[in-house]
Amino acid sequence: MITSARRIAAVLYAYSFLDDLVLLYPVYALLFADTGLSVWQITSLFVIWAGSSLVLEVPSGAWADAVSRRLLLIVGPLFTAVTFVSWAIFPTYWVFALGFLLWGLKGALASGALEALVYEELERAGAADRYATIMGRASAAGTIGVVLAMAFAAPVLAVGGYPAVGVASAVVGGLTAGVAAAFPEHRKPILDDEEHVAVTQSLRAGLGEVRRVPSVRAAVLVVAVVAAIWGSLEEYTPLLILGTGVPVAGVPLFELLIWSGVAVGGLFAGRAERLGRTGFVALLVGSAAALAAGALVRHPAGMVLVAVAFGGFQLATVLADVRLQHSITGPARATVTSLAGMTTDVGTIAVYACYAALASATGHSGAFVLLCAPYLLVAAWILRAGRATRSPTGPARHASSPPPADTAPAGSPVPAKEP
Repeated sequence: MITSARRIAAVLYAYSFLDDLVLLYPVYALLFADTGLSVWQITSLFVIWAGSSLVLEVPSGAWADAVSRRLLLIVGPLFTAVTFVSWAIFPTYWVFALGFLLWGLKGALASGALEALVYEELERAGAADRYATIMGRASAAGTIGVVLAMAFAAPVLAVGGYPAVGVASAVVGGLTAGVAAAFPEHRKPILDDEEHVAVTQSLRAGLGEVRRVPSVRAAVLVVAVVAAIWGSLEEYTPLLILGTGVPVAGVPLFELLIWSGVAVGGLFAGRAERLGRTGFVALLVGSAAALAAGALVRHPAGMVLVAVAFGGFQLATVLADVRLQHSITGPARATVTSLAGMTTDVGTIAVYACYAALASATGHSGAFVLLCAPYLLVAAWILRAGRATRSPTGPARHASSPPPADTAPAGSPVPAKEP
C-alpha cells in the first residue's frame, strides 16, 4: 500500500506543478491592455471568471461524487488549453470572456474532485494520515510552477509575442490532462441513465451534511475565510511593492520572494498537522500580525514579513482543508469540498470589493492592514467555541461552532477536529 500512496503523491505533485505552469499568468493583463481593453472591460473579465467558478462550483462537485473524478481532472485542463490558444489567435473582448468562462469551468471541475480523489485513494491505501503532508507538498509544487512561469514568460514573450506564450500555456494544459489520466481511482461507475439521479442524490447528501453536522459546517466556513482573504490580497501585492519605492522592473523579484514564502508554508503542513485549536489560532494571529507589520513598514524590507505571512496563511489553508476532509463522513465528499470552494469564491469577491473601497480611502498599505482584521475575528470565534465546548455548564456543542482540534489524531477512525 505504500507504493500506492507514493504513486498518488507523485501524480499529484506533477499535476499541481503543471497546472500552475501557465506562462500567461503574469502577462494576460498586459495582453488585455495591449488589445485596447479599458480598465472597466478588464475588470468585467475578472468578474466573469469569478462568477463562472462560483455558479458552477457546487454542481460540478455533485457531478464529481456521481461520476469519475479522474475524468473531470482530465477534461478541465483541456478547457484552459482551448482558452489559451483562442486568446493567442483571436484576441478580442468576447473571446477573452468566453475563455474566462471555460477557465472558471475548469476550476470548478477540479475543485472538490481533486481533494476528494486524493483523500479517498490515500484512505484506501491506508495512508490517510499522510494527506496533510502530501497536499502541502502539492501546494508547494504548484507554487514552484507559478514561479517558473514568471521566469519563462518574459523570454518567450520577447521571442514570439503573445501567440507564443498562449501556445506554450496550451501545451502545458495538454500535459496536465495527460498526467491527470495517471491518477488511480477505485470508484464504482454509474450507468448513464442513472447519472442524473446520482448527481441529484450527491448534491442533496452534500448539502444535508453541511446543514446537519456542525463540525463540517464550521470547517467549511474556516476554509473559506482563511483562503479568501490572503488569496485576494495576493493579487494586489505588486501594487503594495510599488508603494515601497521599488521600481517596476524590480517588482517581479519581490513577487518571487513572496511566492517562495508560500511554497515554504505548504511544505510545513505535514509537521503542523497536529496543531491543536490554540496552535491554529496562534498561526492565524501571527500571520495576520506579520502581514500588517510588513504593509505598515512601507519599505522593501517589509516584503520579507509579507512573505512570512503568506507562508503562514498557505499553511493555515492546507490545515483547514485537512480538518475539513477528516470531518466529512458522508458519501458526498467532493460536493462538500465544492461548497467550501463556493463559499471561498463568495468571500473572494467580497474582499475585492472591500479592497477597492479601502484602498481608495487609505492606500494599498492601509487596505492590507485593515483586511487582516477578519483573521483576528475568526481566531476569537475559534477560541470562544473551544471554551464553550469545554464548559461543564454550557451546551455540549454550539450548532455553529467548530469542535476541539486536539482530541483525535489524524487518520484515526474518529474524524479529526477542526481548528
